[in-house]
Amino acid sequence: MNAMKIFLERRIPPVKSIGIALTVAGLLCLAAFTALNAQPLDRGAPHPAIPAIRAADLPPQARETLALIRSGGPFPHARDGSVFANREGLLPPAARGTYREYTVMTPGRKDRGARRIVAVRRGEFYYTEDHYRSFRRIIE
Repeated sequence: MNAMKIFLERRIPPVKSIGIALTVAGLLCLAAFTALNAQPLDRGAPHPAIPAIRAADLPPQARETLALIRSGGPFPHARDGSVFANREGLLPPAARGTYREYTVMTPGRKDRGARRIVAVRRGEFYYTEDHYRSFRRIIE
């Protein structure tokens, strides 16, 4: 009888076993749900909802900024080339660091103004004239 008592005391209590099983099942469900709902990262396809603008139709200051970006600078503002986080979610989802922002000078403004070009490493460019409220993809 003592041997049976020792065996029963060493077993994991049923309540604890059920708790462990439910925890594992919950984690597996969470992992599956996350994998099914994950956004693709930077697949290279243009976002279908973003209208386009030809580079030739950009304001002259935007064309100058585009030329500076392509040549690697120098840039007039210290923040030019900084990471654009896409918090607004208007550009295609991408890994952090994919997007870089550059100032487009606005005549008559002493500050940076609202106009920017957002560049992607693979040579894709977006123009905003309203400080990230809307974008247009720049095409050649």
